[in-house]
Order: sequence, then C-alpha cells, then structure tokens
Amino acid sequence: MSDRFDLVVIGAGPGGYIAAIRGAQLGLRVAIVEEDRPGGVCLNWGCIPSKALLTGAELVENLTRHGETFGVTTSGLTLDYGKVIDHSRKTADRLAKGVTGLLKKNAIELVAGRGRLAGPTSVAVTGQTDRLLEGDHVILATGSAEWVPPGLSVDGQRVLTSREALARRERPEKVVVIGAGAVGVEFAYVYAMYGVKVVMLEMADQMLPGADPDVAAALQREFRRKGIEVRLSTRFEAVKTHGSGVTVFTTSGDESGEIEADQVLAAIGRRARSGDLGLEDVGVATDDRGFVVIDADHRTSVPSVSAIGDLAGGALLAHKASEQGVATAERLAGRAHGPLDPRRIPACIYAQPQVAWVGLTEAEAREAYGDELRVGRFPFTASGKAIAAAHTAGFVKILAEPRYGQIVGAHLVGSGATELVAELGLALTLEARTDEIAATCHAHPTLSEAILEAALSAEGRALNI
Repeated sequence: MSDRFDLVVIGAGPGGYIAAIRGAQLGLRVAIVEEDRPGGVCLNWGCIPSKALLTGAELVENLTRHGETFGVTTSGLTLDYGKVIDHSRKTADRLAKGVTGLLKKNAIELVAGRGRLAGPTSVAVTGQTDRLLEGDHVILATGSAEWVPPGLSVDGQRVLTSREALARRERPEKVVVIGAGAVGVEFAYVYAMYGVKVVMLEMADQMLPGADPDVAAALQREFRRKGIEVRLSTRFEAVKTHGSGVTVFTTSGDESGEIEADQVLAAIGRRARSGDLGLEDVGVATDDRGFVVIDADHRTSVPSVSAIGDLAGGALLAHKASEQGVATAERLAGRAHGPLDPRRIPACIYAQPQVAWVGLTEAEAREAYGDELRVGRFPFTASGKAIAAAHTAGFVKILAEPRYGQIVGAHLVGSGATELVAELGLALTLEARTDEIAATCHAHPTLSEAILEAALSAEGRALNI
C-alpha cells in the first residue's frame, strides 16, 4: 500500500509536529510518523514533566526556606514525592493529547509506527499496519536519547537516566548525580528540595560547562547553600551496585574516592536517534557522533531530505527544533526564510536560581570587541521586587559592542531568569541598543527592572546601584 504526500515527517516531537503544522498551513499535504506518543521526548519525558517536578520543588523551597518570612509555619510538613510524579505524568498525558488534536485540526495524517527511509522520497513504516509513504520532501526529526557511558548499566532501580527518574515514584535517601549540565542541575534541585541528600559530579571546572563563568559560580554558591554537594573537576570511573545501593568510584586529579548512595542518576549527555533510519542506504551523511549533517537551510546530503532538532546536533533545545521546523516547512513550501542565527536561541535551566542566556558569552564578546566591550550588570539584591519576594540571589549581565551599544549577549541567574531572557532575545533580534532598553519604561516593581538597570549600567548611568 503506497500513499503520496507533499511532505512526510519522521518524528512528532517539538521539531517534527511544528514542521508538519506549518507545512499544512501553507497548503502542503502532510503525513507524520511517530512510534510513541506525539510530543516527543520533550513533552513526554523531558521538558514538560520535569517542569512539573521543578514547580513542586520550588513550592517546597518557598515554604521551608521562606515561609516564616511571610508568616507561614511549616512544622509538620509532609512531602509525598509520588504525588508530584503523578502530576507530571498527567501533565504529559494532557499535552500529548493536545498535540494529537492539533495534528487532526490541521488535517495532518498521524501514522503510528517506526519510520525508516526507503529511498530519497519514500518512508517505510512498520507498525500494526506496514505502509510505504511517498513524499516530495522528507523531514527527519527523531530527536535524541540519553547517553550512557561505558561502565554504567542502567537498571531503572539503582542506576537511572532522566527517563527512569521521571517515572520513579520512590524517593531515594541519597543520590549521586553524574553531570552538572542542565539535566543534572534540574534533577539535583528537585531531589534536594524533596529531602534527598545530593552529591553532584562534574568533570569540568564549573557547573553548566559552556555557560558564563560568573553565572555558573553564582549557581554553585546557591546550590551549596541548599545543601547540595558539588564536586568539580571530578570524573566518574565506575559504579558498583549492591543490595543496599551503589558505590560510585571517582577520580579528581591524582586522588581517587568512593561515594555510597542509594541511586545514581546519569545526566552526562545525549546521543542522536539516528540508528535504523536508513541513512546510509539513502546516502544521508552523519558526523562521527551520529548526528545528521545539515547545511544552513537544514538540508542533508540528499536534497529531498532535511533534518531538524536534536538529530541534527548543535544546541539540543526544543525551541530550537521548533524554529528549525518552521524554517524548513516554509522553505519547502516556497517561502523565503533566512538561516537561523544560533546566537539568538536562548538557553534556559529551570532550577532555583534559574539560569538563562542568549547571544555571545563574555569571553566571545571580548575576543570580538576587546577591552572596549560594554558590560552592564545589576544584582537582584538591589531589586525591590526580588527583595519583597525573598529571592535576591543572582544578577542580570548585558554585553554590548562599544561603538553603538548594540546588545550582543545577555546572561541571567536568579528567580524568573527563564522568563526575563525573552526581552533580551527580542533585543538581539531587533539589533537593539542599550540606550533603547534604557528608554523603555519598565513597570515598578518588577524583576524586569533588572534588565533596565543592567542596560543603564552598560551606559555608565545606573540609577539604583
């Protein structure tokens, strides 16, 4: 049985389903192939359910650390970790149904099964019913999966990845989190707020490798204040499971050590889901890590096949995948769409304090503009709204080139950072200057005033510090 479409998408995650919808909006006949539930890893086993857990953790922290400040007594407080897990799963279920409804609304055929390239313009689907879909264009959007290093065997009981952790209702007494990237940081925060003793291991010399060092240092200070033990420049060597838990073997320089815990969470990285897609048979090139190689317009080495999202490497972010999906669908429908600028894609970490950034790092900006780079900074300890809310950790830092004051990067750490970064993302898109931010009236009292003050600081005329 063969079906012909203008566009066939493999993978219904935040890149694939958005590409399918945008293509349908532009008049293309679209089919999308998904072997699991619509929404992909992000909606079902990543971004969304983890934010449900993080919201619960933030509530616990507000009650236990700040409750007395606001006249709230928390003696006798009980924590039922299983219930927040249940809420996170219900949230994912609801949104998966929502994506299914969106596909139906846009007359997109959802084909259940595993998709594999059978040719440059054909996709073989294996499932309850085998089908061969023909498409003028194919978009690969199969995403990524947790990477487990050699020497670590995931059993879902003692050794977990984020996927198992998002479903496990039992709370450990002590957990070792391997990796202080976004996933490790968020889970460490959740566990700690629900009363788990947490030890974090990171090979690099800072948390969130690649982030602004000032931001990483501020996050580390706050984590230590929350009782989270952070060990930097420390390598995990092996894990031995036993009846009562796990032993984690580490090295740091010339020193070796052992940590006893109930569980290990591997949060080291992710790998492309590029296996068994028929890439080699059709001639789609991949790099040495298995990520599909694409050009600036997301074309692969086969002109009729495009790839987006985590599968194509770069920053593994759901919103980046969605942007690539829109851009690719518009190109395939004959609409001009310039290349996406990766510097304008924000990165967000949702622990408390939150971390967000967009644009150049300070090191990159100093390499480009030298010592004349304008740097504006405003701490939340000087923010009226932050003080009133008892969330004074962190700061906003704005980087601007010296000639015109055009904003080239921004870095935030603190409560609300993942929401505040949108204003600075817009500033980069519009090529805004610090004096234009300074000329924009920001409501008082709000956390967004920290952006105003950081812009004023870059101008050399801060008012509240």
